[in-house]
Amino acid sequence: MDNDFPRIITFLRKERGLSQKQVAADLEISQALLSHYEKGIRECGLDFLVKMAEYYEVSCDYLLGRTVQRRLASITSDDLPESDEIRHLKGHMINQINKKLLMNTTTVIFDLLAQIGNKKLTNSVSNYLMCAQYQIFRTIYCAEENNSQTMFSVDRNRYKNLTSASMLVDLEMIDALIENNELSLPLSPDVISTYFDKGASSLFNLIQYSERNIKNIAQNKASV
Repeated sequence: MDNDFPRIITFLRKERGLSQKQVAADLEISQALLSHYEKGIRECGLDFLVKMAEYYEVSCDYLLGRTVQRRLASITSDDLPESDEIRHLKGHMINQINKKLLMNTTTVIFDLLAQIGNKKLTNSVSNYLMCAQYQIFRTIYCAEENNSQTMFSVDRNRYKNLTSASMLVDLEMIDALIENNELSLPLSPDVISTYFDKGASSLFNLIQYSERNIKNIAQNKASV
């Protein structure tokens, strides 16, 4: 069982102002057993995991710390290509889905920046995202050795390091702007779901996929 499980079920119980005695009675287990689950002393079975998810009205993935969205994060119909496109793009469906995730998540980010209303912060975030796309595009473009380099002004042998350095500077600027100007918005998964509609679903999926990849990389590095 994931180490996040004890923390999350304890948080959900306290968030609702429930005692261990009440929750244990509702779930038809002993208070001592629930206490062991919350402390991580014992692991519950799959059946009880599902029962706990239904009790708190959240997904099993949320209980296990696999997603920040309380209810199941899934690709909605709005995230998929139109039906007439699907017939022609079945072999590239994953490209279409990822494209929607990135586009919708970018919209959420810039909507949040608009609410904050700080021009320097918006510029720094824009520069960071543009550099990321520039680096990916140029890497793909340069895969063919004979492709003309006339559209680029940065040396072919230096663009990756220089772009990465520029992105690091942008991240430092973003952190400094947020810290010095105390720029913040009161957000939560529920607030995001309410205000961003289909963008929220894409954002939650992007977070889930990204963190899964990050954890896999960390685990692979640790095993080397």
